[in-house]
Amino acid sequence: MTEVLNALSDQLYTDEFAAHLDKLAHDNAAKYAANKPFPYIYFDNFLPVAPLEAALEAFPEPKALAWNEFSNANEKKLAFDKVEKLPAPIRDILFFLNSRPMTNFLEVLTGINGVIPDPHYVGGGLHQIKPGGHLEVHVDFNKHEQLLLDRRINVLVYLNKDWEESYGGHFELWDKEMNGCEAKILPIFNRCAIFSTTETSYHGHPTPLSCPPDRKRKSIATYYYSNGRPSEEIGENHTTVFKTRPGAKPAESNGNGKGLLHAVTPPIIADAYRKLRNKQ
Repeated sequence: MTEVLNALSDQLYTDEFAAHLDKLAHDNAAKYAANKPFPYIYFDNFLPVAPLEAALEAFPEPKALAWNEFSNANEKKLAFDKVEKLPAPIRDILFFLNSRPMTNFLEVLTGINGVIPDPHYVGGGLHQIKPGGHLEVHVDFNKHEQLLLDRRINVLVYLNKDWEESYGGHFELWDKEMNGCEAKILPIFNRCAIFSTTETSYHGHPTPLSCPPDRKRKSIATYYYSNGRPSEEIGENHTTVFKTRPGAKPAESNGNGKGLLHAVTPPIIADAYRKLRNKQ
């Protein structure tokens, strides 16, 4: 069994696949930069199929792990970022996404130099959304508290086979004025969405999932950082900041004002709250 798994993971590191990624990045760098509402792209059939099939087969059900469960007005989802506790086929994918071939690919594609993967997978790893679940439009935390690095890129790999348009679960990208959604990405198997994270990269999965009760929206997420960022992108450090869509109920307070949080909350509780929010 170990030999079979090794053979599958080896497919991620062949010279042929490395060359494919290099060409994909060079061919699509201009498109990535030009896409609206902010730099993004998605690729179908992104990874070799066999290792991703193995990862899907090993994907833990909601009761099989101590998932982090988020259930409030802004989000209803499950997440798990303790990668060392995941089945080997999933670890293989996550380790590859943090590898040199992947970071080289991201640097060429995005034009961001010095891309640094996160060995802690904070807020990344596995995500799972049950029917009725959602994730309101938001911008992500912008600083890695442990590594003291700036968050720059998100990569999402979807694992949903035979996923119909009517099931929903689209990944949405919104304009910086929050007037409307400018792009939607259906989360089908082996589709990879990549985008640059800034103070106005508003995104989410805001419409409650309408798939059959025996289905879930499954994905793998990895986030990437750099030591510093362009001056025009620098903002105050914050956790996840949820935004209010036109016609929707106002987003709940989410701790994006660090000074306010400290003003009304004892420091030990405020710090614990921020650490929890940064896992989203």
